[in-house]
Amino acid sequence: MMDKFYRLKIAAGLLLGIALLFMSCSEDVEPGLDANVAIDLIDVKYSQERPNQLMDVYLPANRNSNSTKVFVWVHGGGWVDGNKSEFKTFKPWLEEVQEDYAYVAINYSLFNIATGGNKFPTQEEDIKKALSYIKSQLSTWNVSDEVILAGGSAGGHLVLLHSYKNNEDNLVKATVAFFPPTELSSFYDFNLFSRLLLENLLGGNPTNRQEDYFNSSPLNFVQSQSVPTVLFHGDIDDVVPISQSKILEQELMANNVPHLAEYVIGQGHGFSAQTNRDLLAKMQVFLDGVLE
Repeated sequence: MMDKFYRLKIAAGLLLGIALLFMSCSEDVEPGLDANVAIDLIDVKYSQERPNQLMDVYLPANRNSNSTKVFVWVHGGGWVDGNKSEFKTFKPWLEEVQEDYAYVAINYSLFNIATGGNKFPTQEEDIKKALSYIKSQLSTWNVSDEVILAGGSAGGHLVLLHSYKNNEDNLVKATVAFFPPTELSSFYDFNLFSRLLLENLLGGNPTNRQEDYFNSSPLNFVQSQSVPTVLFHGDIDDVVPISQSKILEQELMANNVPHLAEYVIGQGHGFSAQTNRDLLAKMQVFLDGVLE
């Protein structure tokens, strides 16, 4: 009787162990993301190197891997400030003119002007890591590989630089930039603020850091195969001069790159809500014409 009881006890223990092991394994499996339901994924880590490497992902209901495009936003702030929450202002305006789009808003490592930490190209590298992570998640998110990379000011600079210089896998199909610095040597000469900022960000001036200024300027990487580009800039911008967009437009024209450039009369570094709505509507007409 004791032997029988002992055997039953052993068998029960084995069954319990197997059950616990199964439950443990089940917890390690990421549950599927229902493509019929809208899902927000907040503060997703796209790299483990630095604390600010986070993104918010907004997946629409009824998405699919054939038609749901991905609109990625990179915030501005002079490479020293700002965060992905900036996108919350633009999201409803985009949803007015776009259908069947997923959205991603990216944080990146900010330059610390007090300590000199995170000098450029740290920000460029973060955008590369973020796009690589997005590419790895397209199937999980059940969206297509039609990615539009957009941003404003410093974010506009970063999206243009990535789109022209680091888009070897052709993940980015079009880029959109609001009032972006595009050629940093000439931007350095704009005013005292731009000189001090770039000297700290890049560790010197265009003379003693010539290669760094060249490699950090989107203008220098435009070629005939560059992605379609949208540029928006105000004619009284006193932070990033309108000439930064105009010289890029000239380079796009010289290389026959499809583009849309809109220069807004009477507005500066940032547009009114209605102007943003109007510009985003024009942007979408352009994107619909150049994307498959």
